[in-house]
Amino acid sequence: MAARHAQSRARKRLSRRSKAVSGLAVSTLVGTALWAWPASGDDHNSRPDAKSGALQAVAGPHTVADRHTAPDAGGLRAIPELSDATRKRIPADTRQVLVVTGKSPDSYDSRVVLYTREEGADIWEPSPVWTAHNAAHGWTDDHRYGDLRSPQGVYTLTDAGGRLPAPAGTKLPYDHNDSFVAHGTGVEGEPLAGAFDYVIAINYNRVPGSSPLDGRRPLGDARGGGVWLHVDHDGPTQGCVSLKPEVMRQLLRTLDPALHPVVVMGPAGH
Repeated sequence: MAARHAQSRARKRLSRRSKAVSGLAVSTLVGTALWAWPASGDDHNSRPDAKSGALQAVAGPHTVADRHTAPDAGGLRAIPELSDATRKRIPADTRQVLVVTGKSPDSYDSRVVLYTREEGADIWEPSPVWTAHNAAHGWTDDHRYGDLRSPQGVYTLTDAGGRLPAPAGTKLPYDHNDSFVAHGTGVEGEPLAGAFDYVIAINYNRVPGSSPLDGRRPLGDARGGGVWLHVDHDGPTQGCVSLKPEVMRQLLRTLDPALHPVVVMGPAGH
């Protein structure tokens, strides 16, 4: 009898040990799978999961899950790729932020994303990514007339205009004016016809609340001016940021003075 009880206790201990080893093996297998799966980072092309509507992110063993990702579908706690110092320069009442990110300090290729948040919310919703061009020689934090560089920084967007009538639904004050004509050719010899069909003034060295054609330069003529968002002409600019005409129309219909829009622009990493 004692021998049978001893055998029964031994079988129970073996059973418990087998379950523990089995559980360890499953945990190790899952951990290995997560280790091999590349972690999700800041990706503007991320798409919501088809079932849950939430962005999928997997944190690997040497990564930290993106602290900017909001717990609900698609939104962001903070606009990515901006330094804390840059974020602090965005006015507290701003609810539309157009981010222009240059490929490098000396490149004229950019990408553009519009971030919007609801009133009282801290979740930013991104638009699709749009391609753009900036100045031929890239970027500068000390823009000078004729340097062929775009001024980097945070600037308000208050005024628009163009050779063509404002698209239906345009909210920014719009100066429809035949004087919006780009003469000659671009930096690489490309035709400029239609480049100023639609423009949005970037409030660098200009008087906000006036037409983009207003030539006043509060910082002096040597600091340049006339820096706009305008229609792309398939080449670099002298200082502006250019986007496809359909994107310009979309921005004119979307940017709203009541949401205090700004543009944050500069090369990646700056």
